[in-house]
Amino acid sequence: MNVVAGFFKSSLGKKYVMALTGIGLFIFVVGHMVGNLQIFIGQEALNRYGAFLQGLGELLWGARIGLIILVLLHIWSAVKLSAENKAARPIGYGNKRPFGSTYASRTMLMSGLIIFAFIIYHLLHYTFVVQAINGTGRNFGELHDAEGRHDIYTMMILGFRQPIVSIFYIVGIGLLCLHLSHGLSAMCQSLGLRNKGWQPFIKGAAKFIAIILFVGYCVIPIAVLTGLVGGSVK
Repeated sequence: MNVVAGFFKSSLGKKYVMALTGIGLFIFVVGHMVGNLQIFIGQEALNRYGAFLQGLGELLWGARIGLIILVLLHIWSAVKLSAENKAARPIGYGNKRPFGSTYASRTMLMSGLIIFAFIIYHLLHYTFVVQAINGTGRNFGELHDAEGRHDIYTMMILGFRQPIVSIFYIVGIGLLCLHLSHGLSAMCQSLGLRNKGWQPFIKGAAKFIAIILFVGYCVIPIAVLTGLVGGSVK
């Protein structure tokens, strides 16, 4: 127990916690995007995918709880490391101009907390289907297709038809991808996988992956708003 406690108290331990939880969350973000993109295949594919996940039962809830734990540990380690860094240099630098850093790296903690708020809203909107926040006045939990499955396809169409919801979603995803553009590179550094030779490639790859994720997620609400997907849904 003392070893575990010491690990979590040390700066190196917190960096490992942030890196490893970040990897887990990154894998989820990629998988979630791939699942959501099935909206372009059609109602049958997306609802079948949703029914498969719902069929996992307790395993699905275990995964959800595990995801929440990853998020909380990631935020905890980020807040602790930020506090330690500030305590190490309580007097600010005379030259306020940042050197060798990017906007993404300087706003990691702030963007992370905003992303957490976005995740809470997203869960309430599409996972727990809280009617009061979907902007449609309809109960998404009562939507079912011809096979009796929860009609995730119609739920997403109706949800993203609300411009405010879609804009908020796009902004949230933008912050998430900005976070990842630096976070993926920082994870490699924390795990000792980044050196001077690989550093430019890893930084470039992180930015490229972040852009791909941004496009992959945001193309969905844009397609719904423009009527390219789900135009016949009422």
